[in-house]
Amino acid sequence: MNEEHARAAADIAEVEAANTAFYEALERGDHDELSGRWLPGEDLTVSCVHPGWPVLTGRGDVLRSYALIMANTEYIQFFLTDVNISMTEDTALVTCTENILSGGPAEEGDALGPLVGQLVVATNVFRRTADGWKLWSHHGSPVLTESDEEDDGETPS
Repeated sequence: MNEEHARAAADIAEVEAANTAFYEALERGDHDELSGRWLPGEDLTVSCVHPGWPVLTGRGDVLRSYALIMANTEYIQFFLTDVNISMTEDTALVTCTENILSGGPAEEGDALGPLVGQLVVATNVFRRTADGWKLWSHHGSPVLTESDEEDDGETPS
């Protein structure tokens, strides 16, 4: 393997690790760690789209959204599948499927609220910085499954 291919392989491994660390910080509810995973300052405006939310732009709005999610989610776990990484010199594009298991605040007397599964396809854009790969943009979109009525071969009305 020549030096160029070795560097590309190392970059892909670093981006994959940065992507995994982003989701792990969210699972742990570690807002400080999660904040450190995003591009610092406003040189390049960060953006985020959570499923069903409008576009959020700027570090303040993006990080507040994660604080809100963490405050209202007792448990969340991500199982990433279909991870694909494409890159140029200083920008990496990660697409993946987020298989999410989450639970909200518990009802009276329960240890945890009901667990809910959700399937989201996500695009994460990373930029190379002196401190490693940082998130520039995250976009999550829910996967809508066909209903049983549509699976029976009939045309939906």
